Amino acid sequence: MTWSILVRDPATGALGAAVATRFFAVGALAIHVEGGIAALATQALINPMYEAAGMARLRAGEAPDAVAPALLAADAGSDHRQLHIVDAHGRIAQYTGDCCVSWCGAVRGTDVSVAGNMLAGAAVVERTLEAFHRAPGTLAERLIGALEAGESAGGDRRGVFDRTVIDAAIAREGKPPN
Repeated sequence: MTWSILVRDPATGALGAAVATRFFAVGALAIHVEGGIAALATQALINPMYEAAGMARLRAGEAPDAVAPALLAADAGSDHRQLHIVDAHGRIAQYTGDCCVSWCGAVRGTDVSVAGNMLAGAAVVERTLEAFHRAPGTLAERLIGALEAGESAGGDRRGVFDRTVIDAAIAREGKPPN
């Protein structure tokens, strides 16, 4: 139903996220970015509570690999969800529930996480990741190019209605966060 990419630009510290899906207005619920803190995505059967609880824990300094299991443990429906996080230090957590619709899964690279479900195949997330690493341009342009590459690999099995891109730069004298 959805695939998303979460990134951290190590040169600037900017965080970004992009998502594509058949679900209308996906950006309002699926991806969340807070400059200097993290990018977080909840998808498959979205749990909007992940954003509030997850970002609060990330703001408090918890690592994504501690935050994700805590969110999932408190959620009786976690088997039907996907969650991934990239924090301001480039640390990544990924989860795909056993009941997510095939094809589903995730890939990662340095400072980049891509996850998806109900996709045409693994090539969607793989090409999204590859395209982001190869693409020139601004962070937002690279995110859009990455989604386009995933769509050209088959994308959402049902087609795409909505795309959202969020780019959250931080102003810290041009330096990435510590």
